[in-house]
Amino acid sequence: MSGRRRLDWLGLTPEPERELPAAVAALRAAAPGPVPPGPAPAEAERRRVEHLVLRGSRHSWLRYLAEVAELVTAVAAGRRPGDPAAALLAGEVVLDHHRMLIGLPGAAYGRTAADRTALEAAVRTLRTHLPTGDLP
Repeated sequence: MSGRRRLDWLGLTPEPERELPAAVAALRAAAPGPVPPGPAPAEAERRRVEHLVLRGSRHSWLRYLAEVAELVTAVAAGRRPGDPAAALLAGEVVLDHHRMLIGLPGAAYGRTAADRTALEAAVRTLRTHLPTGDLP
């Protein structure tokens, strides 16, 4: 491909841009330690996602989603404190996104195989341990 950026990854689904910032901010906020100064965590996460979508690459976007997958799987496994409902929402959004990568050219679908497997297990665990009324 010439010097032009590939943007096909942007057309997969709007859910990550819409739903991940609040859920990820909730998961990050559950970590022990002081809250960093600056904008509210959800707003900071929204800005981060916006920056990735507007100025990032497929690689940087997938790196962010891998970070989210790690947060989700850590909450599901009990290695990290966090809101299970937020973890479930984030896990389902990233899992759906990663499943849709099969329709795009390139190796992204293959690269996300381990995250898909981990997220499938995490989502099953989180669904099992959440009361039905708490499901998103």
